[in-house]
Amino acid sequence: RVQVVESGGGSVQAGGSLRLSCTASRHGILSRCMAWFRRTPGNERERVAIISQRGGATAYVDSVKGRFTVSRDNAQNTVYLQMNSLKLEDTGMYYCAATVPGWRVCSDYGDDDYVYWGQGTRVTVSS
Repeated sequence: RVQVVESGGGSVQAGGSLRLSCTASRHGILSRCMAWFRRTPGNERERVAIISQRGGATAYVDSVKGRFTVSRDNAQNTVYLQMNSLKLEDTGMYYCAATVPGWRVCSDYGDDDYVYWGQGTRVTVSS
């Protein structure tokens, strides 16, 4: 089974930027849909961004559109989340997740289809 490990979290002032990384081991990420989720204080977990198997298609939750960019490097088995113009409400734990291998359209996957999860990396945005 694939294992994913997130990194790159930290503390930043509002308006700043962070880049999160998610590196997979044991098995590659090619042919897997990949996603970033987050759990913010007082809120349910939400899917922030998804990226298709070859990186040609992405989708974002409305609250981060225009500020966050998801990308992937399959040769390096790594997925990134570039977060710009960070807001206080972006504070939370960010998780990387992967589906099983397959070539379904990633937008067809529900949250339960992401079965491989990392331990998360914390992002704290302060004023």
